[in-house]
This record gives sequence, structure tokens and C-alpha cells, in this order.
Amino acid sequence: MRIDKLIWCLRLFKTRSIATKACNDLKVRLNGELTKASKETRCGDEIGLKNGPVWRSYKLLLMPKSRIGAKLVSEHITETTDWKDLELLEIIAKQNQQNRTQGIVGRPTKKSRRDIDRFLQEGEQETD
Repeated sequence: MRIDKLIWCLRLFKTRSIATKACNDLKVRLNGELTKASKETRCGDEIGLKNGPVWRSYKLLLMPKSRIGAKLVSEHITETTDWKDLELLEIIAKQNQQNRTQGIVGRPTKKSRRDIDRFLQEGEQETD
């Protein structure tokens, strides 16, 4: 089975087109090597997915015939990601959640940037 179809069947990606795009963006590894979406997979292969700063790794136990239910995923793959990497992902998720509750969402808008610049200029004028 193709790697893009496999990671979609195993519910690691929501749609097959997203799985294919991840392969094309070099965010999928098969047995330690970056792979194209058309690469064939076998039982026992190691699959790596880039998730933020961490590569999550999985071992393929059984080959699914088609997309499987969420309850059956654990029968087909096991996650072999290092626990330190999983902790790092949890820390980043908590930081992002705290930023959202404080109203910080991504980059500042043009208006916010101007307000920040104005504030910094006023602070410099007071110290002179």
C-alpha cells in the first residue's frame, strides 16, 4: 500500500490529500528516510511523521485493507516516539493554550505592530 494511503487509513491524517501534501513537504519518513507519497509499505516498517519540532515514530504491525475505525488503530500500529519528545510536544501545547487565553494568537496585526512601535518610541523619549 502507498505510504500516503496508509497514513490516511491509519487515521494519522484527516484526509488523503493532506497525507500526500505532508509527503511532498518532506514531513514523512519511511524506515528512517524521507519518502515520496508513492512509496510502497510492508508490515514491520517504521513510519516517522514531523509534528512541530518533533518526529513522531510508529511501527506498522498489520496492513489495513481500507480506512479503519479509531478503536482498531492500536491493533495496526504502535507508537515508538521517545518520551522526551512527547513531553516537549505537551509543553508546546500548554504554551500555545496559555497564549490563546491571554489573547496572543500568532503574529501581531499591522495595527498592533504600530501600537507597539508607538509605545516603544514613547518609552525612549522619556528616558532621554
